[in-house]
Amino acid sequence: MDLIYCSIRTAKPRQPHKPIPEFFRVFQSASEETFTYRALVLTGYGGYDKVKLQVKKGKPALKAGEVLVRVKVCGLNFADLMARQGLYDRLPSPPVTPGMECSGVVEAVGEEVTDRKVGDKVMVLNRFGLWQEVAVVPASHTFLIPDGMSFEEAAALPVNYITAYLMLFDFGNLRPNQSVLVHAAAGGVGIAATQLCKTVKDVTVFGTASASKHEAISQGGVTHAIDYRTKDYVEEVRKISPKGLDIILDPLGGSDTHKAYNLLKPMGKLITYGAANMLAGQRKNLIAVAKNWYHQFSIHTLSLIQGNKSVCGFHLGYLDGEMELITEAMNTILDLYKQGKVKPRIDSTWHLEQVVDFCCFGQKRRRVGQILAGILHSSL
Repeated sequence: MDLIYCSIRTAKPRQPHKPIPEFFRVFQSASEETFTYRALVLTGYGGYDKVKLQVKKGKPALKAGEVLVRVKVCGLNFADLMARQGLYDRLPSPPVTPGMECSGVVEAVGEEVTDRKVGDKVMVLNRFGLWQEVAVVPASHTFLIPDGMSFEEAAALPVNYITAYLMLFDFGNLRPNQSVLVHAAAGGVGIAATQLCKTVKDVTVFGTASASKHEAISQGGVTHAIDYRTKDYVEEVRKISPKGLDIILDPLGGSDTHKAYNLLKPMGKLITYGAANMLAGQRKNLIAVAKNWYHQFSIHTLSLIQGNKSVCGFHLGYLDGEMELITEAMNTILDLYKQGKVKPRIDSTWHLEQVVDFCCFGQKRRRVGQILAGILHSSL
């Protein structure tokens, strides 16, 4: 026993002295300073060339409640296109990294983070800053990727499906045997909305899209596909549903919002969530912007009463402080995914070096589904 006691006593002086932790601290600091990562940066408002691939130096610092995510795939959304032209007020002024959604792996966690750990595969929803190889975000803005879901699917899910879900079920109160008009039915929100409509019994879905996309959206659940380029969608809807529709999702704005309101049946709901008509060309088109504002829809509350109709406005970017609501919606969406009832459709995946083509393809509206940028293709 004496020998054991003496060995314990003599071991104490061998414990690390202060210079050793200091050495590791300096070493870690030097490592962080040499840390580099690639990012797509909006350098100013204008054309596709305003988004540039840059190399950033220094490892991003973590605050309490935040996590560092090694990004695998990030998504391109319509708001990103508008942001490039200076038409999206939820993005800080350039230079800034856009990007509202991505998927990746948690690489570090800050203090007070208890529900995420290093190695977790997550999808991320944030106001901006996700078009880069690493991103620091609040842990509450991350969602665990379920088994079987790819990084591509995870990057295509948050913005489109949360938007569609909250509009249809929170605002729209979608029920069996109702009818819904989905504009841009081949886009990310359009496909998400169509799939969610089909989770409710006997819902009739009208979807507008160019003729070349009709086969795809019909296979995806659209009941009546309408070519908005060659036909008046109002007339086409009236032929099938003379009384009008129960719910209309309007991402267009301007004169199309007037048409949507007039297409509602009594107790119908118009949910407007965008102004896509303002986006014409790769740079800000002042004529298109002015035209959209000139035709901006407004209505007196007495008219709403007399028409027995409702008008709602939705903008996911202004809900970033309502993470409890967003998390509840996401949990339901992920349950539907596990049941095989919803599944993101990927149109194409691009390299970061193809930034101009990436933005150009997204704006030309040729896609069916979501457009993604792959950060580390070898790891997908």
